[in-house]
Amino acid sequence: EYNSDLQQDIYNETSGHFRDMLINLSQGVRESGYADPGSAAQDAMVLWEACQQKTGEHKNLLQMILCNKSYQQLWMVFQEFQNISGQDIIDAIRVCYDGCFQELCIAIILCTRDRSSYFAYRLYNAIHDFGFHNRTVIRTLISRSEVDLMTIRKRYKERYGISLFHDVKVLYFSILPYCIV
Repeated sequence: EYNSDLQQDIYNETSGHFRDMLINLSQGVRESGYADPGSAAQDAMVLWEACQQKTGEHKNLLQMILCNKSYQQLWMVFQEFQNISGQDIIDAIRVCYDGCFQELCIAIILCTRDRSSYFAYRLYNAIHDFGFHNRTVIRTLISRSEVDLMTIRKRYKERYGISLFHDVKVLYFSILPYCIV
């Protein structure tokens, strides 16, 4: 439809480990099946040791685990990482990495843990960030409307103490007069 190859576009428009991870995700090679506690503990230990060494290999290991392991396996790896290191994997990623690679890793982890909470988080940031990001809000509301919007609304209310409807209504209409002028 777009007369363009997604992987080629990713390759041309991005770089480094961020590009490698996006290409890996676009290939859709995630494992399926049951989680293996032994493998999860081993993956968590490998990640922890690689982060401590900061050799550059840790990005490849993290990419391989986040892009290829099943969601059930990832859940178990995150729990084991917490047990081994004493910290949440997101906190470790924030210390070890920066930029787009960091954001992508965190997005994968948040989606693995609870997709509805991830979208609530994205909506909150889009609404409350300077300028109210219309495209993000509209795209998320429409794309999730028949999937899990009710759950997203619930998570939004739980996390931020105010309804999604209220924030969209109040904040959108507070900037609308400035957009028209």
